[in-house]
Amino acid sequence: MITFAYMDVADIPQVAVIDHLSFPIPWPPDAYRKEILGNKHAHFFVALNGESHWWQSWFGLRAQRSVIGFAGYWFIIDEAHVSTIAVHPHWRSKGVGEFLLRGMIEHALDLNAVEATLEVRAGNKIAQNLYRKFGFEEVGQRKNYYRDNGEDALLMTAKPLRMRQ
Repeated sequence: MITFAYMDVADIPQVAVIDHLSFPIPWPPDAYRKEILGNKHAHFFVALNGESHWWQSWFGLRAQRSVIGFAGYWFIIDEAHVSTIAVHPHWRSKGVGEFLLRGMIEHALDLNAVEATLEVRAGNKIAQNLYRKFGFEEVGQRKNYYRDNGEDALLMTAKPLRMRQ
């Protein structure tokens, strides 16, 4: 069972591994710490593999959280800006990215967000298709946006923001 939860400081080492496996220039682990502890606009979440064993609850043991993906956005005024979303390679193509995006949108709607924006690599068609499924449309392009290879970013917006299927 996969669950959606707020990112905790204890999750950062696992998040850093997924980040490193997912992006050419990963965020430093301390950046996540600053976001979740010091940025009032930041909302960061994890997807957890919720498998546990019967004996853990019997002995009152809390199972270590098993992070399989993470996502974050900044909420400013009435806009949710998706800053990051990544899934561990072993869990890709299993709906975890969609699960994370849905959870973020629901959270943003609870805060009365009216739109959401994000940047995505021009060549990342899988991510673009996921975002389109949730009503994001291409509204612009940022030339040479990515530092690792100079790839362009597509600017995508969902306005009005609402849950779509």
